Amino acid sequence: MSRQIDRRSFLRRGAAGAAALAVGPGLLAACSTDEPGSAGNPGPGSSPRSGGTLRAAFVGGGAAETLDFFNGPSALDLVRARAWHGTLGNLDPSGPDGVRYGVLKGIDIADDLSAYTLHVRPGVRFTDGSRLTSADILHSLSALAARSKLPVYRLAAANFDLARAKADGDLKVVLPTLRPIADGRLILCQGNFLVVKDGTKAFRESMPSCGPFRLTGFTAGQGSAFERYDDHYGHVPHLDGLELRSIADSTARAGALTGGAVDFAHDLSPVTARTLADDAKVELAPTKSPYLVGLSFQLNMSAEPFDDPRVREAFKLAVDREAMVKTVFYGNAEIGNDLPSLGFPDYADGIPQRAHDPGRARALLEEAGADGVKVQLTTGPETPGMVEMATLFVEDLKKIGVRASVRELPPGQLYADFPAYSALPLAGSYQMPVPALSTYQMNTAGGSPSAFGWKKSETDALVAQARAERDPERARELGTRAQRTRWDEGNQVVPVFKPNLNAQAKGVDGISDDLFEQFPGFSRASLA
Repeated sequence: MSRQIDRRSFLRRGAAGAAALAVGPGLLAACSTDEPGSAGNPGPGSSPRSGGTLRAAFVGGGAAETLDFFNGPSALDLVRARAWHGTLGNLDPSGPDGVRYGVLKGIDIADDLSAYTLHVRPGVRFTDGSRLTSADILHSLSALAARSKLPVYRLAAANFDLARAKADGDLKVVLPTLRPIADGRLILCQGNFLVVKDGTKAFRESMPSCGPFRLTGFTAGQGSAFERYDDHYGHVPHLDGLELRSIADSTARAGALTGGAVDFAHDLSPVTARTLADDAKVELAPTKSPYLVGLSFQLNMSAEPFDDPRVREAFKLAVDREAMVKTVFYGNAEIGNDLPSLGFPDYADGIPQRAHDPGRARALLEEAGADGVKVQLTTGPETPGMVEMATLFVEDLKKIGVRASVRELPPGQLYADFPAYSALPLAGSYQMPVPALSTYQMNTAGGSPSAFGWKKSETDALVAQARAERDPERARELGTRAQRTRWDEGNQVVPVFKPNLNAQAKGVDGISDDLFEQFPGFSRASLA
């Protein structure tokens, strides 16, 4: 019997801890599947467990945090959801077809790429005892994900005809495609498509779930508490419980770790991480390629002066990328080339690296009649480095004659009103580690709000051709052509790819085994 976490005591500890740490004592054909660890219903005692409760600190969204992960913009909203709800699958470059399945046991693709058949893993149960069926998958995709305000969840509706999707019995879902696609498994198994019960409209603590943990307590801006779900379909967690704490400041997250208040601190700033390097009780656990976070600036082509391609090119040429890597990340980052998804197989790595050329940038602005233009860059500390990079970018822009300034929002607020964010003329951003063509469609294709005014039907067509191509070499050729167009004409400046600088107490293990390391799920984590 798993240990119940006392909700009131947890929330008292979380509130007191957050207040103390704000000051801090110093630095405070179907593919193979990820089958369950044992046959039949796992149940209590089916796998060895370390026990104990792991405590983890993340940047949250303050009062805007929500249990409705389909519309929750903060990293903590998705981390909470991944601990609580079952996932269709995760990206796994080492697995067959690049995925590891969750509540699905496999996906078949029609020979003509006209439909995908999702095979539901038999015997998956919600915490209320009911079995997960194809109806739950359909509801989660068509009624919830498709209506999300966040681009990452609308990706399924952009590729599959969800209005014609249907259940074929209790354990099959047939998803017709809107156009031929060969890489649909990589779309459906990104780690963020999670499953709730058919008919779910409101998200609350007591709702049934089928993830590795049961939610036992939640207070927005403070934290959440979980206990192990012993009937989890796959690997039954080693841990008895899990606590996720919302701590916006990087120094405070590190202080919580070194002070013993938490066992894992997520996404620390480079400065903070350097101070932990010699701590014998702590180990750094940065993510590695391709799980690097692209930090970027979005230039809204629907607003002046970014409707002029010369201005967009000038802003790209103005960036001193090497200085950003050295100054903000102490060299522990990769230089970006204004394209997302560095390290994934479909990334166009043959395109020349864009130079730092302030002289040419200034000439382009003068040619466009934009010399001395005034701009405001809106950003926020959604992940460490965003604000520091924005500050350096503004200084680079001033050197080419732009009257630039930074507007910094509080933690968790940059994406809170996504329509308002998408209308900004110049905004900071970061990208989840997702393959290049999926990233293009998620953020750019068809003039979606997150495209910041990019509308190039010919590039959309190239991406569609690449994604419909079964021959990997031909798909890569087409994808590279599409990315070259984005490099030449696009409205995204991507100067840096940085690891998530996570840190954990010695003896913590297995967190990265959950995949999707930017948003860990903790089902395989253990304590010494």
